[in-house]
Amino acid sequence: MLNLDRLRVLYAVRSHGSVSAAALALRVTTSAVSQQLAKLERETGQRLLAKSGRGVRLTDAGRLLAEHAERILSQVEVAHADLEAQRGQAVGELRVGAFATAARGLFPAALATLRGAHPQLRPTLREMEPEEALRVLARGDIDLAVVLDWYNRPLALPGGLARVTLFDDVADIALPVAHPLADRSEVDLTELADEHWVSWPPGAICHDWLMFTLRGRGIEPKIEHTAFEHHTQLALIAAGLGVAVAPRLGRTPVPDGVALVPLRGSITRRVYAVWREGSTGRPSVRAAVAALHEVSPDG
Repeated sequence: MLNLDRLRVLYAVRSHGSVSAAALALRVTTSAVSQQLAKLERETGQRLLAKSGRGVRLTDAGRLLAEHAERILSQVEVAHADLEAQRGQAVGELRVGAFATAARGLFPAALATLRGAHPQLRPTLREMEPEEALRVLARGDIDLAVVLDWYNRPLALPGGLARVTLFDDVADIALPVAHPLADRSEVDLTELADEHWVSWPPGAICHDWLMFTLRGRGIEPKIEHTAFEHHTQLALIAAGLGVAVAPRLGRTPVPDGVALVPLRGSITRRVYAVWREGSTGRPSVRAAVAALHEVSPDG
């Protein structure tokens, strides 16, 4: 009889590409992963891994079993969803991933709502970028993701996932209060062509969007400072060190020294809840989505 936990480890190695990456995703040691794989090889009587340079690769038998493991784990998830739906209650663990401002601006209230309404549900939150959240959701490492895309740059959704829109998050321009445009009722991005920008680090979805959008307006942005945390960005602006796009979700408190001016044309990013299609019937997923709707700005 094949052990389900060992199949999960094999599938993680295939999904993440290495034993160390699988161990990180599974939150265990690399030696624990190696031990589980060695036991699985003894159970199957097949060699599942082979050395490849400094790492390992799956053998033909390993790839074949990993493909079966993916289907088996998917069926286990459907069975879990069906049992939870049959019981009709949101119970057990619910693993959620969300980008930083959603983690700050939505989840304290959403998790408190879930705790009050569903005391047998144990939601856990991990902060992560949207693209990473979709990857780990598709692999089964989390159960629900809250992600975003921008009005002019949609985020591709992998197959097998379902989503619902929570709300549109409006973005303003954050300026030092002494800036000549700080008292305007609105400002256009083209008016900021010569500014020094405070941005998210390269590779972050919002940084890539900012570069794409400004270059689309004929502006080559001068990125002076980068920070993942919005409050760090606002602190830099309060010190007179640049300007930034500042979405409203999770933005407060805004420090003294920062002026927020609406952007002409209402630039927005759309916030979604995403889950695997096999989890659609889970009461815990439905309860979490309902809580997110309830605490959303449009809720």
